Amino acid sequence: MSKDRKQIGPLNPVEGLLSIKRYDSLLFGRRRQTVDDAEKSSDICEGVPPPYKSRLIFRDNGGCVIIFVRFTGAFNPPVFRDSILTPCPPPVPVPVTLAMTPRIASKVSVNMAHHIHPSLRFPDRKTTPVPEDTPKVQGYDFNQGVDHHALLKSYFNTGFQATNVGLAIQEINNMIDRRQQPMKAVNGFVDEDPSTCPCLRSCTIFLSYTSNLISCGVRESIRYLVEHKMVDVLATTAGGIEEDLIKCLGPVYLGAFTLSGKDLYEKGLNRIGNTLMPEDNYDKFDQWMRPILKQMLLEQNTQGVRWTPSKVIHRLGKEINNPESVCYWAYKNNIPVFSPALTDGAIGDMFYLFSVENPGLIVDIVEDVSKLNNLAVAANSSGVIILGGGVAKHHICNANTWRNGADFAVYVNTALEFDGCDSGARPDEAVSWGKIRTNAKPVKVFADASIIFPLLVAETFAVHANKMTAGKKNK
Repeated sequence: MSKDRKQIGPLNPVEGLLSIKRYDSLLFGRRRQTVDDAEKSSDICEGVPPPYKSRLIFRDNGGCVIIFVRFTGAFNPPVFRDSILTPCPPPVPVPVTLAMTPRIASKVSVNMAHHIHPSLRFPDRKTTPVPEDTPKVQGYDFNQGVDHHALLKSYFNTGFQATNVGLAIQEINNMIDRRQQPMKAVNGFVDEDPSTCPCLRSCTIFLSYTSNLISCGVRESIRYLVEHKMVDVLATTAGGIEEDLIKCLGPVYLGAFTLSGKDLYEKGLNRIGNTLMPEDNYDKFDQWMRPILKQMLLEQNTQGVRWTPSKVIHRLGKEINNPESVCYWAYKNNIPVFSPALTDGAIGDMFYLFSVENPGLIVDIVEDVSKLNNLAVAANSSGVIILGGGVAKHHICNANTWRNGADFAVYVNTALEFDGCDSGARPDEAVSWGKIRTNAKPVKVFADASIIFPLLVAETFAVHANKMTAGKKNK
């Protein structure tokens, strides 16, 4: 760059437009310069490399010619004589050097100082009157003291996911209200104990949950519902069964999400989020399971028992005989627990090891899917509470397609729908499949169920406990 030129910048373009406004009075005297004249002019710019000359775009703007130079790459752009420059920055700023003579640079700075874009008018929009009954946003006022019930009640008007929690509370309470209504019609059939048939209830409540919720303290909230017969059908994963039973044999400890996997492996500690399951617990589980499996094989061979996942879980609930267990109370209250992927975990490992020495044990999943679907068909109305995603979520939702969808639905999970997986699918996607009825008002809470579900139980099942457990004493 020559010594008599001044460098100004940096400007912003690497791929974009540099707008050059050429006024008659600067370069062409008083004569109006046309686009044609500008294109023929040999002194429009100096030093334009050949590849860039073809990128000059001319526009006539009534009394002046606007020249747009489209360019790419980091290079010294052309030198423009007696020009007023207006940079038009693209989205990505990249330093570009513009070389100008001192005389032209002073003209540019003076003219740029007086170059003002006209302001836009503020959009003239009118607000449509909002209906009087539209809820207004308002949070909890702690000047009223600490009232946890009032705090949770205020969630409905708080906004964002707090409002979804409030809507979920309403939806579950609607399930409970329907369930407590006198039965109006007999609407189905099941092959087992008729006293538990959904046709005898106005609303059948299905609850599904993933294994991590049993690993953490949500287990106690689920156990409470099953203990007091507040839900009618359960679905979970293999971990949701085995970890409930294992907790009766040995403790699970709090850890941290950041603990080293290598260190934990060497110490015999299995990390589940920020909880720790000792490897010794699985040894205890193996020792407890083996005689039960041996007895099940014997009953299959001598009594013709056809085992299904739900029958296996029923038997394990009986054998654990511990009131801290979800499976125990499901056995005690004859609440079916479905786990179509029962082999996907430690129980599957037990089946594998047992079958090496004792081949022949059969667990029939076809009989179970028939049983679950028949329970859905028999329901006069149904509500689904889905904690997490995966196979447990879909198993319950799919069963409800056989009755043209659930009447009530609440989802609680952190998954998003953008990868197309069912775990993150919103309730409206389930409506398209007939898993939830078109006139239902389903709710999804985008949140960690370990935070939200105990709060939902507190504001729904727990406050209705006296009415829901009337006449349902556990023996």
